[in-house]
Amino acid sequence: MERKFVNYVVEDRLAVVTIDNPKMNALSVPVVEELGAVFDELETRTEIGVAIIIGGGTRAFVAGADIKGFKDLLGKRDVVFNGARGMQNVFTKIERSRLVVIAAINGLALGGGCELAAACDIRVAGDNVIIGVPEVKLGLIPGAGGTQRLVRLLGKGRAKLMVLTGDFFSAQDALQMGLVEKVVPAADVLAEAKKLAGTILGNAPLAVEAGKRAINEGVEMSLDDGLVFEAGFVGDLFMTEDLKEGASAFVEKRFPVFKRK
Repeated sequence: MERKFVNYVVEDRLAVVTIDNPKMNALSVPVVEELGAVFDELETRTEIGVAIIIGGGTRAFVAGADIKGFKDLLGKRDVVFNGARGMQNVFTKIERSRLVVIAAINGLALGGGCELAAACDIRVAGDNVIIGVPEVKLGLIPGAGGTQRLVRLLGKGRAKLMVLTGDFFSAQDALQMGLVEKVVPAADVLAEAKKLAGTILGNAPLAVEAGKRAINEGVEMSLDDGLVFEAGFVGDLFMTEDLKEGASAFVEKRFPVFKRK
């Protein structure tokens, strides 16, 4: 499909995905659809191991939904429900992607922007970032997975602090809460995300994919079931050529050459 708002460039095994919907990169229906299509495409490109999501320009990562359109949806429960489910499905696709997805948060990340960041694996924020889910100030709650992902990231108390106050939080507040993993100068956000991507891409691809799945899916299980789930991945990885290469390279004191096999 021809894309107007979401595109990506590939740098070796890294895809940099840019959401560019001026002025504030609002999550319109076409933006969400294009974002889903991009990740469908990236999923099939097995040479790519990491994706960075960043907002176009410097003002916003993503500044939520287009509020001007809300008046046309009043009284249309089924339409709104289906719209929320559509956005949730795209964000879940990102969360469950084979790729490691890094949010490079530049500027405002409000509402759906915060929810999109929460669906990513790792979040790097500029020191000028303002982040939050202010939907209650409009009479809503987060509807793109925010109430569910924030509680898993932050715990009940901090998730309720965000959702029920609708307050905005600084980058340092978000770091202290555990909402982002790194804060860097605003001008360095993409460079830091790429540096992090490079570290991840230097590791065995199948092991990285297994680690992501073990964490994402195991956290929904009991500890006993999660341990069995983890052990299954360990056993599977011992069947790979990459583990043989990694162990040999370690013994021979050289850099491994992984082939995702």
